[in-house]
Amino acid sequence: MRYRVLGGTGIDVSTYCLGTMMFGAVGNPDHQDAVRIIHSALDRGVNFVDTADMYSAGESEEIVGKALREPSRRDATVLATKVYFPVGGEGPGWGGLSRRWITRAVEASLTRLGTDRIDLYQVHRPDHRTDIEETLDVLGDLVSQGKIRAFGCSSFPAERIVEAHAVAERRGLRRFRTEQPPYSLLARGAETSVLPVAREYGMGVLTWAPLASGYLSGAYRKGRPAVLGSGRAALTPHRFDPALPENVAKLDAVEELALLAEEIGCSLPELAVAFAASHPAVTSVIIGPRTMEQLDGLLGGAPLLLGDDVLDRIDAIVPPGTDLYRADGVWRPASLTDPALRRRPAADRAAADPLS
Repeated sequence: MRYRVLGGTGIDVSTYCLGTMMFGAVGNPDHQDAVRIIHSALDRGVNFVDTADMYSAGESEEIVGKALREPSRRDATVLATKVYFPVGGEGPGWGGLSRRWITRAVEASLTRLGTDRIDLYQVHRPDHRTDIEETLDVLGDLVSQGKIRAFGCSSFPAERIVEAHAVAERRGLRRFRTEQPPYSLLARGAETSVLPVAREYGMGVLTWAPLASGYLSGAYRKGRPAVLGSGRAALTPHRFDPALPENVAKLDAVEELALLAEEIGCSLPELAVAFAASHPAVTSVIIGPRTMEQLDGLLGGAPLLLGDDVLDRIDAIVPPGTDLYRADGVWRPASLTDPALRRRPAADRAAADPLS
């Protein structure tokens, strides 16, 4: 396993990061089996584990805590988790990136993880309701208190990353050290601005969904019936409905990519993960196995080196910067979901006063 420095922090992390979204009620509910998978990854050179407080409503963090209970395990592991979504309740005051919520959420995560510090604490999504200065300020305080070692962002558009860095410089605050964008053979939109901006600022980049929610696992192919009751398909079934044109386009690309993988002697998942790791801005690729078999299949491709000829063929199948689907399908910015943010008041929409 190769190691790269994480966003100027001096922390060396493995090129593959073990993501634990599928550990718990939404994926693998067997805690002992999930712990075995985590230990297997660590024993094979992965030293980076990423989770979030909202994965299975905190259950994923509890599983990670069990896996890292031994001090030697914890000391050898770079541990990352996230905050933003409401966990444990609903209504005003739950979720977001306010000082109040982050202060509460970090204590809950530390308890579930069974540790006294988090190596990388990430804000899971942007929060249009909270001034970014407040968010950076409280995260900096947590670093000073020793509860977190560094902090980053996840699924931030390039302009929000630039804004955060500008505020940090202007106010003398600590800055985001990492960004965690969706990035895969089928979702290359991050190449347009997010990855170049992150590289310009010297940020570490942890990419998620390298298998495009399972499309690049080999389980979803043209002519096969869609299985919508388990895994990722159970979470977002519309992404797998073969009647939707968006999904047809994904399946067409998958067929070409599968043929390319066969020609170069690797599996489709191995090609997918190696592709994400080949971008110069990417520090670590988050893999999210649910079973030991899936972990074995992904780690088996770690030595795979993609030549320029292979990357050129990939570019011909899915051009650089192209998203064949909206990669972050769960969350959309408020600028798109809140009509009040994109519509003037009705009385102010006409270009001239109708009474004049």
